[in-house]
Amino acid sequence: MHDCLIAVIDDDALVRDAAASLIRALGYRTATYPSADAYLAEATDAPACVLTDLQMPGRSGLELHAALRARGSAVPVILMTAYPTGDLRARVTALDLVALLDKPVDPTLLHDALAQATGG
Repeated sequence: MHDCLIAVIDDDALVRDAAASLIRALGYRTATYPSADAYLAEATDAPACVLTDLQMPGRSGLELHAALRARGSAVPVILMTAYPTGDLRARVTALDLVALLDKPVDPTLLHDALAQATGG
């Protein structure tokens, strides 16, 4: 059992809830948000990691990453998308994001990415 808090951000409530349920099954605590802006405005506890959708209304997952870094936050970020491309994977590596996961998220890959992000 981990005591790490993972923030889950996705505009699709079904995806957000499914991801949060999977993360809880892996032993982590979760907090969910419907958008990057909601996370930036509402998050009170600093998470050990952020799992965010790439494409959302308003701020994208990459824009959220940039906003976090601009605020001085080094929280690890994992992106997920239904539309992965080679260019996007290269950007993820260049920006030092933990991982880019394809939707639907593979539980083993999510487990590995969370372990890498949280040191556990």
